[in-house]
Amino acid sequence: MPELPEVETVRKTLINLVQSKQIEHITVYWPKIIKNPAEVEQFIDALKGETILDVGRRGKFLIIYTDQYALVSHLRMEGRYGLYPSVEPFDKHTHVIFHFTDGTELRYRDVRKFGTMHLYKKGEEFVKPPLVDLGPEPFSENFTKQYLKKCLSKTSRKIKPALLDQTILVGLGNIYVDEALFRAGIHPERLASSLTDKEITRLHKEIVDTLGEAVKKGGSTIRSYVNSQGEIGMFQLELYAYGREGEACKKCGTPLEKIKVGGRGTHFCPNCQKITE
Repeated sequence: MPELPEVETVRKTLINLVQSKQIEHITVYWPKIIKNPAEVEQFIDALKGETILDVGRRGKFLIIYTDQYALVSHLRMEGRYGLYPSVEPFDKHTHVIFHFTDGTELRYRDVRKFGTMHLYKKGEEFVKPPLVDLGPEPFSENFTKQYLKKCLSKTSRKIKPALLDQTILVGLGNIYVDEALFRAGIHPERLASSLTDKEITRLHKEIVDTLGEAVKKGGSTIRSYVNSQGEIGMFQLELYAYGREGEACKKCGTPLEKIKVGGRGTHFCPNCQKITE
């Protein structure tokens, strides 16, 4: 699933593709993607004639802003947007098409059909599902060391599942939790409440730094992820832990291991990230 850096990269490329384009009509081939409004025809009718003004992001969600509406889109595992001329054929995995007045089309393609779209009047998107319960952005002033310490001290979970909780902090997924924990030297099975002030300070820094570096590199190309223009991210070349089980640790040379933590495949160095508390 694309995480914050990948979704931010999609946002940046998508705004360059669709800003100021007017929607002539919409074709929906897989209605279950549309979660709000309940009737797909309402979704289609509302956006007819609307002009795309901006593309925002909240955590792992894209927000496409038009004159009157905010379209909250979650790519899930394999959702992708692409701009095409209307005459170009599309395949069976293309489920929503936004037809523009200039003869181009924004197509949403999703092999697994896990993606979602919620349409709200502008101003309602942050007080309705799925955005209403999200935690702060990692680059925001609300994500402080004190905030992180408070959240971790309240939970009985291990540190990895705690960091995956989007109500605590948005944007982190399997890749970047593994990377941040490696960089901070914290074992993924440590109890979140057991972290010392020094460890929390280090973890806070590594979350922000890791995500910041990944955004600059365009995200990581893991499995099938590409951005809206078919370009791959390059941060996978910088990965210390994720996907490198059996390979030598870049810091100490110890073979990296993979275990399950909270049901998720988890990569770590048994030497650099000791479990001792």
